[in-house]
Amino acid sequence: MDLTKVDIIGVPVTALSFQDQISAMMTWAKERSSRVVCVANVHMLMESRGDNSFWSTLDKADLVTPDGMPLVWMIRLLGFGSQDRVAGMDIFVSVCQRAAAEGVSIYLLGCTQPVIDQMVIKLKRDFPQLKLAGAEPLPFRPLTEMEDRDLVERINSSGAGVMFLSLGCPKQERWMNNHKDRIQSVMVGIGGVFSVYAGLQKRAPTWVRESGLEWLYRLAQEPRRLWHRYQSTIPPFIVLAVRQVLARARTQRSFFQTKKGLQEPSKIRA
Repeated sequence: MDLTKVDIIGVPVTALSFQDQISAMMTWAKERSSRVVCVANVHMLMESRGDNSFWSTLDKADLVTPDGMPLVWMIRLLGFGSQDRVAGMDIFVSVCQRAAAEGVSIYLLGCTQPVIDQMVIKLKRDFPQLKLAGAEPLPFRPLTEMEDRDLVERINSSGAGVMFLSLGCPKQERWMNNHKDRIQSVMVGIGGVFSVYAGLQKRAPTWVRESGLEWLYRLAQEPRRLWHRYQSTIPPFIVLAVRQVLARARTQRSFFQTKKGLQEPSKIRA
């Protein structure tokens, strides 16, 4: 499968349909292949532009899915007109559906114990055939070397094909990058999806998500935490995105003008 990545404001994002990206994850999961899946939005891209090590993490990831609609629109404008959204919650539900049907087990890691407990209850109700290989929170501090080694052993010995991680951006992406080739599972960073699936937070209605206004819905839920983030990332992203689209348009126009000039027959004087 061709996992084409498109440059969006200098950051690589995978240009592939939702179903094809899910299929890639499931193929790797059955192989117990160590893979990194980053679920990208505007905030993630802007964070990586100011941090070379984080940019490198996204560049090396096996999939960088377009979660936010602005990224989907950019991919379409850059020549992939059929691109759809590949969002964290949709990835989680779809992978759980297919994992239950195809005998692949999953592992939940991160967030807090109350959230993990609620997720386990809901998963057993929604996907009774799903094999849950393990579920545990992580402490709000760096793990010791021994703790980290024991955690890796627990995940690998569980037989999980997919490990969902909830630490928030960019912590979870760095964590997955640091554990590449150590954890033999497809690692998928899905941040706040744990709390939403557990029912502690509400997901925006479909029309809000499809209109690209999910950020506004989330801001209304958590204004203190998100106001500065959105203020510092959304306006500069818009400026950079417009510049990139205009630059592409100028390049295409120049190319077609040159091509047209080469194809015009020479005028010969009688």
